[in-house]
Amino acid sequence: MPLAQLPPMGWNSWNTFGWQINEKLIFEMADLMASQGYREAGYEYLVIDDCWSLRERGKDGRIVPDPEKFPNGMKAVADYVHSKGLKFGMYSCAGVRTCAGYPGSYDHEFVDAQTFADWGVDFLKYDFCNFPQSGNCKARYLTMSMALKATGREILFSACNWGMEEPGEWMRAIGAHMYRSTGDIMDNFVSFTDIVKSQLNKLCMSGNHCFNDMDMLQVGRAMTYDEDKSHFSMWCMMLSPLLAGNDLRTMSKETIEILTNREMIAIHQDGACIQAERKLKEGSVEVWVKPLGKA
Repeated sequence: MPLAQLPPMGWNSWNTFGWQINEKLIFEMADLMASQGYREAGYEYLVIDDCWSLRERGKDGRIVPDPEKFPNGMKAVADYVHSKGLKFGMYSCAGVRTCAGYPGSYDHEFVDAQTFADWGVDFLKYDFCNFPQSGNCKARYLTMSMALKATGREILFSACNWGMEEPGEWMRAIGAHMYRSTGDIMDNFVSFTDIVKSQLNKLCMSGNHCFNDMDMLQVGRAMTYDEDKSHFSMWCMMLSPLLAGNDLRTMSKETIEILTNREMIAIHQDGACIQAERKLKEGSVEVWVKPLGKA
């Protein structure tokens, strides 16, 4: 199946762990994704976010994994994730530095793309911090897209530019498979509902092979059970990629039930890939409708 034929699903380290990532943690997450039903539910990508490298590039110009966090290197991590039947994702940034101050890929797109391919990366989240004022956003995202394709390896391109310069109008054309159309989500009801409201004029900007990304899931963190259900349901209805961000080791039964809900995931993964739209709003009551393909 071509990349991103349906909205991608997986897990990302940032929401819960931030900079506190290491090989042991990633192996544990891979084990749980494979053994606790997440892989079978559709969660196929395990993505390491920011803070995985040293603060400076090596003498050869390549980004160097932090040897304290990842003593066996990223190829070993990728191999372990692949051994669990999962796909491996990593993080870089279109700016000169990542959001946490590590080396970005600005002016290093082709060497970084090849480095990721050599390690066995299947997914690249590409952020937008510390981007030069003189830089061209569209051109730099196109450059990384071309660099990934030039490696000859299939790597899903997750373009995280926070909705700058109306990405829904050009991300598909430059080859992104998913793109952020919003700022960062927080683990509260107001944040995720504000993001939903921000999409009312963007309902035609998602579909097969290029999906509108409303940011990672906050299910299983600080919200109530009902808030988590509403959050997950709207992300499914609106075709946003589903990237869990909670600690899989300490999930409640209720969180597991939400994240692996067969009916909602079936709606999310419906082949027609048509976003829901709001059909009715009366006071605090809203009705959203999502067309489905033929059974």
